[in-house]
Amino acid sequence: MTTNNTNKFKSGFVAIIGRPNVGKSTLVNQIIGQKIAIMSDKPQTTRNKIHGVYTTDAAQIVFLDTPGIHKPTSKLGDFMMRAADNALKEVDAALFLVDVVEGLGGGDRFIIEKLKQTDTPIILCLNKIDQIHPEALLPIISQYKGLHDFAQIVPISALQGNNVQTLLDQLVQYLPEGPQYYPADQITDHPEQFVCAELIREKILHLTREEIPHSVAVEIEDMKVKDNGVVYIGAVIYVERDSQKGIVIGKKGALLKEVGKLARHDIENLLGSKTFLELWVKVKKDWRNQDRVLKDLGFRHD
Repeated sequence: MTTNNTNKFKSGFVAIIGRPNVGKSTLVNQIIGQKIAIMSDKPQTTRNKIHGVYTTDAAQIVFLDTPGIHKPTSKLGDFMMRAADNALKEVDAALFLVDVVEGLGGGDRFIIEKLKQTDTPIILCLNKIDQIHPEALLPIISQYKGLHDFAQIVPISALQGNNVQTLLDQLVQYLPEGPQYYPADQITDHPEQFVCAELIREKILHLTREEIPHSVAVEIEDMKVKDNGVVYIGAVIYVERDSQKGIVIGKKGALLKEVGKLARHDIENLLGSKTFLELWVKVKKDWRNQDRVLKDLGFRHD
């Protein structure tokens, strides 16, 4: 894409913040038009800031999908909270995403208090409007208006795409004139290995319960294209205890096989190539509290 009128091209960075499980990753995927952020009904699914890139002839918006703001209980949790806090300092605008079905809660009030400490323009996104009656929306808007002076308030459905284009049009108004940071066809700045690892982790979140989701990390150890054009991926799934290893593998390897089948489908869509996916499960005891292991798995403060 060329931009002859470079002076008027707008570009900037926008953080998506909110409580865990309000639809932040769903919104990123809806805007980008492809799955780059994993989705789950488990809280704190997002661990790293996912950079999604949205480009038109007039503007480029780089989205940071931050981890859900919560009270941390481990070093990994501390990392996630710092990532969310730091995102607000780096951006030109922020989207504060709330769930209109669940309603205003203590977590939302906690975030609003944090927002009062920043000069960054905040757009309030009332998500999941497809799940409530339209008449219920005005009282919700009034409730939030009384808590903070938001730059804009935009009701949306991240899942259905309702009003998302309106939200994007509003966002561009808050971006400065600037360069196109990424090529027009680039949708994320994360390497393919990162997204593939996240897609594998997503399937584990869907298929397991209780303590397993928060105890799992995935690392791509090998990724290469074979002579026949098939992409070979070797990935290690880390858990914290031997008992968790047995759960992730499943009876006669059934659960691990299902994880591989579902993940391979999404990875092939991402890469546009036939993929051979090989998975191993290893125990790294208490990895969420070990600085060296967290760094090895990509959880870096920079």
